[in-house]
Amino acid sequence: MVARSPSHAGSWYTASRQQLSQQLDGWLAAVPSSTTPIGTASAHQGHVSLPARNARAIIAPHAGYSYSGPAAAWAYKSVDWANAKRVFVLGPSHHYYLPGAATTACDTYATPLGDLAIDTALVQSLQQTWPLETMTRRVDEAEHSLEMHLPYIYKMLSLTNHAFQASPPSVPLVPLLIGNTDPTTESRYGALLAPYLADPANLFVISSDFCHWGSRFRYTYYAPRDGAPASHLRSGSDWDAAGWPIHESIRAVDAESMDAVESGRHDVFLAQLEGTGNTVCGRHAIGVFMAAVESAGLVHGDDEGARGRFNFVRYERSDLVTHVGGSSVSYASAFAVL
Repeated sequence: MVARSPSHAGSWYTASRQQLSQQLDGWLAAVPSSTTPIGTASAHQGHVSLPARNARAIIAPHAGYSYSGPAAAWAYKSVDWANAKRVFVLGPSHHYYLPGAATTACDTYATPLGDLAIDTALVQSLQQTWPLETMTRRVDEAEHSLEMHLPYIYKMLSLTNHAFQASPPSVPLVPLLIGNTDPTTESRYGALLAPYLADPANLFVISSDFCHWGSRFRYTYYAPRDGAPASHLRSGSDWDAAGWPIHESIRAVDAESMDAVESGRHDVFLAQLEGTGNTVCGRHAIGVFMAAVESAGLVHGDDEGARGRFNFVRYERSDLVTHVGGSSVSYASAFAVL
């Protein structure tokens, strides 16, 4: 039995079972059943109504919980966890160069709350038929994009799912680490993933932060409010600090990216990223899932409630940048009903 240890516990989030459980409970309790929209959904200035807990796919952030934990709760509270029999987790590879995709060699993923089983039979099948690389344990434990979702998954299943509450818990994971994939590769993986969307017992967690802004991220894109050409800010750059601060430009660029995801069209999302260079770290994982939705023929028309169409319900930034030397990371949460 090979177990992946919760390597980021004690740094990115607390290693205390009691404290972690209480934190998650608190963030989940802070999410109302529905909210009154503020502004327009397309501008992502406020919140849109949450679904009746019937989503089967979410996009949620993966930063340290002090930053991303409250935002992620909005996605996790949108899901029908009670009927889940399997959870696919798709996340980006931050440390290991990967042109395709990989999965785990472990049998369990440990969390401070308890262990989550891996669907080893399906994982082994996908390794052979897709095919997928196999992460070494070192690569697996170095990557945070999958791990940061494990406590939330454990918490939601333990609260709502009778099968998971049995001993041993019987709702396994299928971890998928998505590398630096090109559009063709994303479409190919999407077509392979598409058949699993049809099973109402399968859930999908897509791990991604949004804009990483600042010189330390090599991204200082600034889009003026008046529609003038965008530029990358440097020390001494001429920009409208009073009328259109940097954090408003960041919000606007993220709003474009979220609108592109909400379009349900893989090519629209790819074009928006190419045009702005927005540093959405989970863009390839999102791209694979959007390609899967298209391959499955789910999204049709412009209806926000169309099957497979994501709806964003929460948007936050780690800081409101007002000067060129600042930095921030954006956290966005969305759900899709399949």
